[in-house]
Amino acid sequence: MATVLWHGVDVLDYKNAYIFDISSLSETTDKTLTVVVIGLGQMGHSHALAYHRNPGFQIIGLIDRLRPGKTFPDELKEYSLLSSFEEGLALKPDVVSINIHTASHADYAVAAMESGAHVFVEKPLAVTVADAERVVNTAQQTNRKLVIGYILRHHPSWIEFIQQARHLGPPFVMRMNLNQRSSGDAWAIHQRILHDVKNPIIDCGVHYVDVMLQITDSKPVQVRGMGLRLSDDLPSDQGQVNYGHLQILFSDGSVGWYEVGWGPMMSETAYFVKDIIGPRGSVSIVMDEGKKSADNEKGYSSANINSHTRTSNIRVSAVVDGHTQDKMLSMHGEPDHYELCAREQQFLLDAIREGWDLSKHMQDAVKSLGIVLAADRSMRENRAIDLE
Repeated sequence: MATVLWHGVDVLDYKNAYIFDISSLSETTDKTLTVVVIGLGQMGHSHALAYHRNPGFQIIGLIDRLRPGKTFPDELKEYSLLSSFEEGLALKPDVVSINIHTASHADYAVAAMESGAHVFVEKPLAVTVADAERVVNTAQQTNRKLVIGYILRHHPSWIEFIQQARHLGPPFVMRMNLNQRSSGDAWAIHQRILHDVKNPIIDCGVHYVDVMLQITDSKPVQVRGMGLRLSDDLPSDQGQVNYGHLQILFSDGSVGWYEVGWGPMMSETAYFVKDIIGPRGSVSIVMDEGKKSADNEKGYSSANINSHTRTSNIRVSAVVDGHTQDKMLSMHGEPDHYELCAREQQFLLDAIREGWDLSKHMQDAVKSLGIVLAADRSMRENRAIDLE
């Protein structure tokens, strides 16, 4: 067995060991893998473009719920638009890429793997822990690869951020948020997501809880959550909130919080905070003022998808002999949203061709989902939730 280096980084540093599993090598290493893509929204069309541009994949069908006025990128117009998920499975694809509403993730992923396909599925993996475990169990029973869309795991700047943070503790203080002022079509998308998950903490909080779990090796022991419905656009009788906040307590004394809000009422001030503090200093993702001004001129804001992953700079503040020494690490040239999606799909291709054991990748997805669901439960029951 051999440890895999991913983008030149020893993934053991981040507890993401992908072990070579010779029993799963059912494909030849040079085979082009056929793909059916389900869902062509913001993430789905990005992944479809990644398959289109990667010679290791061949799209054989697209499935999407068409809306009035919706158009596809020119590069995708050459592909067949299928009428149903069942029609896609009938083509016997090597890979099914699932980028639809979260409530359908589990059933579609299970059906795809039982039909013989490997699966890429956007996060979160499911709307319940039981469903997420059902998907993982199916992957193990069918010997199919299951990759979940944790895009930050493929971002070199975030890998560096996590590595720098791990030098500072334990214990850690982990402070993160991603608020989005969304309006028009973007707010409509957020409302559709909330129809499934009820709380934005569940949809995007899994990313940042996953980052926290990579920074500290300590076991999360308690979760607290709160939330508010801040818009009459959301039905008052379905339990939907568009603002959420969670706090996690860890067994080594580390603490973490994450905040997220969606909608036209959200502030553009301090909407992107990524800050880790430990006894030996702090590390923060910061955007320089010149970049902020340029982004404002381009119309970038908290709702722009590239602003969700871009780091610009990482400030490392180390405590040495009682004094703080600061250094700024430039992340110039970091990948944009579409290149990150391309890296995710290359990871899927490599996992299939090289027979990686993705057990920990799948288990980590279930763990982060369980924590954000516990935070939502805490909000609704108005109490702290102890984790097993």
